[in-house]
Parts: sequence; C-alpha cells; structure tokens
Amino acid sequence: MNAKAVVPSAKRKKLEQISPFSWEHPADRITLSALQQIPGFDSLLKKVVGTFGERNVSMVYKAQAVRVGPSQYPDIHRLLVGVCEILDTNVPPLYISQTPLVNAGAVGMDNPFIVLNSSLIELCTDSEIEAVLGHEVGHIMSEHALYRTLLHLLLGFGNSFTPIISQAIIPITLALMEWSRKAEVSCDRAGLLATQDLNAVLGLLCVMAGGIRGRRDELNIQAFVEQSEEYRDTAGLGAYYRIMSTLGQSHPFPVIRVAEVRNWVDEGDYTSIMAGDYHRIGEPRPFRDDASRAGKAFSDTANKVFTETDRYVNDALLNFMDAARRKFNDG
Repeated sequence: MNAKAVVPSAKRKKLEQISPFSWEHPADRITLSALQQIPGFDSLLKKVVGTFGERNVSMVYKAQAVRVGPSQYPDIHRLLVGVCEILDTNVPPLYISQTPLVNAGAVGMDNPFIVLNSSLIELCTDSEIEAVLGHEVGHIMSEHALYRTLLHLLLGFGNSFTPIISQAIIPITLALMEWSRKAEVSCDRAGLLATQDLNAVLGLLCVMAGGIRGRRDELNIQAFVEQSEEYRDTAGLGAYYRIMSTLGQSHPFPVIRVAEVRNWVDEGDYTSIMAGDYHRIGEPRPFRDDASRAGKAFSDTANKVFTETDRYVNDALLNFMDAARRKFNDG
C-alpha cells in the first residue's frame, strides 16, 4: 500500500450542521438514548465518574503526554482543525502519548479530549491520522466520552474492589463493552466522512491490525479486505468462536470493522450523506426502526442490563462508587 497524501479539507465537502445521528449504528444510538432517558441516570453516572474526579481521570491520560497545538506538532494540529471543519464542530484538546500500543481514545466528562498514541502516528499516513481524528471527534459529538470513561474506570478499578462488588459490575461492564463495539462501528463512519477517503479508513484499520514500522509498503489494503471477507463468511462452530472471542473486547476486531464500513458504503448511506441527505442538528430523530434493529444486535446479557436498570445500573454503580470512596479514603 502506497502512502497517500491527505486530501486538503478545502477540496472536501463540509457537512454543515451534521448530526451524529447520521453515522450512528442503530444499536449504539438507541442504547444511549434509552440510558439518557432513565430519570437520574446521567446524574448518577457523573457522580460515579466524579468520585474519581474528572481532573484525576484526565491526569491519568495526560500525565506523560504533550498537548498538540500551533506551536507543538503543528501539522497534526492542522489535521485536527481540518477534520473539525468538515464535521462542523468545535476543536477538542488533543494530546500525544508516548505509547507503543497503536491506539487512540476520547475520554472525559464535561470537557472531553483526544489522546493519540505515538506509535499510531509513526505508522500512519496523514490521511490515516485524519481518519482516526475523525473517529475520535465522532465519539465526542455522539457524547460517547462519558460512557467510555465509565467503562475505562470499571475495567481499570473493578478488580481491585471486593469480590462482591466486582461480580456485581461484571454484567454492566460486559454490556458497556458490547455497546462500545457498536460505538466503534459508528465512529469508523465518522472517520470516513471526515476524510471522504475509504482507503484512508481501511489503511488505518490495516495498520492497527498488524502494521510494522519501516514496512508500510508491504501492507496491501485489498488483501486485508479479502481477509475480512473470509472472517465475515465464517459459519458453524467457527462463527461460535468468532462471537465468543469478542466478549471481552471493547473494540471489534479490525477485520470486522473493515467489513462494517464497507457495508455502510455499499448500502448507499455514505453516498446519500455526501449528496446532502443527512440529519442536521436540531432535527427530530426518527427512532422508528432503531429499537428492533438494536435489539437484534445485542446479546441477552446486554439487553437484560439495559432493561433492568434499577437492579443492574443503580445498585451496582452506587456500590462501586461507595467502594471507590472508601478505597481512596483509606489511602
């Protein structure tokens, strides 16, 4: 795969007032909508995250990172500004962390920010960096950051509490991980809309799956697409292991994401948006078909958690919050 120069944002179509509803996977948006409509749920969630302190959560991610701006990695700053211009949104804070894992993230509560790992930047072309920036900006626009932060906290701190507390939050953690996998599919679409270059998104996923420094010319997008087709067509016992292997993952496997973003393009949704047929901020959201489509996309475990919120969400999260407070008070 040849390195491809980034397409200047001036030559791309600005998606004025685009609503994240335009790119969200039905299972992603209907779940968040349902959670947000539970009386007091967002307040409870903010209390849980607030127990750790947004400043403390931010510090964990920014402790060994540098903030990108006009005077620090200005080329990457320009890419972020261009992405936000296309998606017609504010420019969030961006940090680069010296980390060997090829990854990125958008976290926070009231003031979400993006962190790019240095390894990802070293392996990616400018177009691919734009794709990941568009992906993370998509998370912020879809208001995923608060829920993703909770998932990070549950994964990072849950095992350090008593076994009873840990067991109680397992269903919530698994359900949020399942939602998170759908949210990743949503935001790959945002990355495509930001770059308006399918090869940039596919190239990024190829790098994340198995990029090697100094050997980019040996990566082949078409071969990786064919690999994703093999995975998608798996049937029988192989399909069972394919499903089971994702249960402990907050992200779908890259080959699955390749198939999903290609399906979205093939089904015509991307073309319609580029033609100006998309939901704009402030327009009513037609959830008519979302509920049934979302229900089919989730496991029984996730559906139980999201429908029995009093039992799973309120009780378990409050206990988790109380345990966190006691742990911190004890030093």
